[in-house]
Amino acid sequence: MFDFSERVIVVTGAAGNLGRAVAAAFLDAGGTVCALDHRQGRLAELLPESNEKLHIYDGVDITDRNAMQALQERILAEVGSVDVLVNTVGGFTMGERVDQISVETWGRMLDINVQSFLNAAAAFVPAMVSAGRGKVVTVGSGASHKGSAKMGAYAAAKAAVLRLTESMAAELRPSNIQANCVLPGTIDTPQNREAMPGADFEKWVTPEQIAHAILFLSSSAADQITGAALPVFGSA
Repeated sequence: MFDFSERVIVVTGAAGNLGRAVAAAFLDAGGTVCALDHRQGRLAELLPESNEKLHIYDGVDITDRNAMQALQERILAEVGSVDVLVNTVGGFTMGERVDQISVETWGRMLDINVQSFLNAAAAFVPAMVSAGRGKVVTVGSGASHKGSAKMGAYAAAKAAVLRLTESMAAELRPSNIQANCVLPGTIDTPQNREAMPGADFEKWVTPEQIAHAILFLSSSAADQITGAALPVFGSA
């Protein structure tokens, strides 16, 4: 349905359940994918390394802005200018009341959900501005809109991702760059099935369904859409 044969896409968190689905979907659509992961060696086992359009960059600390800037220069030299940035990096925690949120929990939620996006944006967006085109897609959550008991740190971090995406959309509109956010519901992953064995898995959303929404927002079909928060909740 989508054709990304002339596009270079950066996918952060490409070894995760969602990241793998996103990278695979872009490859299936002909895109050149730069897949990022913080661990060494994991991506080669999880993604089709034989695909000549897949470029693996592992051992990447996305919470380190200098490292991301260096990676951007490497990708530009090895692959070319980046057209699409998809930030799937994120993390979840719960269990603490707001008055009990530890410094460690707060810092971890901000680092993995918010700082990761800021660093990726700082690395790749300026070149998009110079080129006068680009797409940025972030991954929020239903918690972006409403906090829940003992999920305050996570909800605040995901709300920050959404607000930053909206602000970016307003800032980059004159440069013909669209920035949008997808809001997944409960994702059907092995980890979530293990954590919630009594749930109705058929009502959850699959990584592939979320990936399809991300491809849409990254495509020319969404050129007039920016600053959107697209819910992909499943039927739960």
